[in-house]
Amino acid sequence: MSRIASSSVLIPHCPPCCRLTLEGQLAYFRDEISPAHADRLLNNTWLKAARFLETDLGFYSYDGRIISTTHAATFHLGFDPVALLEEGSGPNLQSVYEEYGCYFRGLGARTDSGAKTFVSHLDPMRFDQRDNDVRSTKYYGQVFNGKGTPDINRLLMVFRGLMNFVDSMAGLGADANEVEYTVFKMRFLTLYQVLGSLQMLHDERPGDLTTQSTRLIEKITGTWSASLIMDRSAKPFRNTLMHYNLDSRVDLARVDATQSLFGLEPIYFPSHDAASFVEAVDSCIEETASVIEEWATG
Repeated sequence: MSRIASSSVLIPHCPPCCRLTLEGQLAYFRDEISPAHADRLLNNTWLKAARFLETDLGFYSYDGRIISTTHAATFHLGFDPVALLEEGSGPNLQSVYEEYGCYFRGLGARTDSGAKTFVSHLDPMRFDQRDNDVRSTKYYGQVFNGKGTPDINRLLMVFRGLMNFVDSMAGLGADANEVEYTVFKMRFLTLYQVLGSLQMLHDERPGDLTTQSTRLIEKITGTWSASLIMDRSAKPFRNTLMHYNLDSRVDLARVDATQSLFGLEPIYFPSHDAASFVEAVDSCIEETASVIEEWATG
């Protein structure tokens, strides 16, 4: 199965706001991403009797843990799924991200090879090189919530990859006594988004969830650390990390730009300092990733 193919014109697009909703995301996978992969990758073999062997879903794994799928990667890249899968898109995709790199460098990002990040600590041999592609319709009927809800299962696979990524990869090589802001931000915002989406799924689609799915979502969102992170009073902390601006109600005298998290932890999480709050986030990431994996394979 070809992981990436492409078009003569490939331009990133911003998804409509409706895709930010639960229903919008479910519909985007169902109506755009999955059909684009199936149309491009299935029914190509000249021998019709062998077409059942064709596949349209691939996995990316690190240390034996799924960190993404070809469907999820399409969603995260932000390109039109049909254009992304057309022949010849590779060079165009590369050129777009080279432009992104120039833009970020102009904003002050470090692009020199000597900059050490968690990426520099990844071991290439731990990436799964096996041919483990599958037929998506079959696979999505076997994981998470079962064969009756392939749309939900598609989205849950995205959450599975995200949590495995921040748990097993983002943060490699970090100093346990220091908080690296960019890595923390990546891990926290990913966790926050997954927790919020699972709670939304629980509240908005209860009739579609099995008893086991309901129990596991409640297990994930009901931990003390998840409750701490998702408390309504702490949402401005998430907004600050996401949008780079302080809540107008914050006393600027309490902000310390020399601190890793700007001294915001005691404002939004009064019983914690930076070290204990980061520990709570780390614990929640580990627990959430573990239960999602149990859910996917159990």
